[in-house]
Amino acid sequence: MSTSTIHDIGYRHYEGRRNGRGYVLRSLYVHNLRAAFGLGRPARAKVMPFLLSAIMLLPAAGSVAAFAFSKEPDALIRYASYANIMQVIVAIFLATQAPVLASREVRFHVIPLYFSRPVDHLDFVLAKAAALTTALLAMMAVPVTVLYVGGLITKMPDSGEQLLRYLGALVGCVLFALVLAAIGMVVAAFTPRRGFGVAAVIAVYMISAAVVGAVQGIAEANTNFTVQGWAGLFTPFNLVDIVQVRLLGAQSSSAGIAPGVTGGLVALALCALIVVGSIAVLYRRFRKAGLS
Repeated sequence: MSTSTIHDIGYRHYEGRRNGRGYVLRSLYVHNLRAAFGLGRPARAKVMPFLLSAIMLLPAAGSVAAFAFSKEPDALIRYASYANIMQVIVAIFLATQAPVLASREVRFHVIPLYFSRPVDHLDFVLAKAAALTTALLAMMAVPVTVLYVGGLITKMPDSGEQLLRYLGALVGCVLFALVLAAIGMVVAAFTPRRGFGVAAVIAVYMISAAVVGAVQGIAEANTNFTVQGWAGLFTPFNLVDIVQVRLLGAQSSSAGIAPGVTGGLVALALCALIVVGSIAVLYRRFRKAGLS
């Protein structure tokens, strides 16, 4: 005689609250933003993002201290120039964290698990892109805010004009974050191994900067300043700087700036194309990974 029994454990349909698409999108965004700073991960994952964040703050704090003692306006770093001055640190942060967000799920083949639930492919991409954009924005906007607030506390002259410059610099930080996150995510998404992803993002940054720098140097030597300015469209930091200078009234911090308002509009259109194009590429990439 068998001693087996069948138990009625009373399976029931879920009748509770369903939070919907907005909750899913917000949860994915928060999860990826935490991952960008190593939160919820081992201690070694937190070292690099927080170390780079601290390094980003040091020049701003030093600049405010120098202004407090000297009262010389030039002692304060220009708000719109800060991201360009610290572009190496920003690029390292992008290179180390973009693979965490863009390639980790691909590497471990867990993308299909996300899409086995009611998660839209576009929501998945937007949440990741927004998280990396927010992380980069915090990296750049916080030091700029320290400069502005520190200047106000230490009796900075022309506070009204400084406010306009500060707000313009924040718009520039948003553009920097959008463009850099778009480029970094696309490069990292096609390099499943994290080490290769870090190297690939750094290579894109260094090669574009080196090639554009060489072209601009040759153009300047031949007094062809038009070519020197337009060449800046092909490296991300110079590209956004063109928008800041031509459309937001900032002072140039790059070797060459595309001429006139036309140059600014072309640069802004190229920024938009990079962002939208990256979303399309990432959508196809993660959709394909979800089917494999």
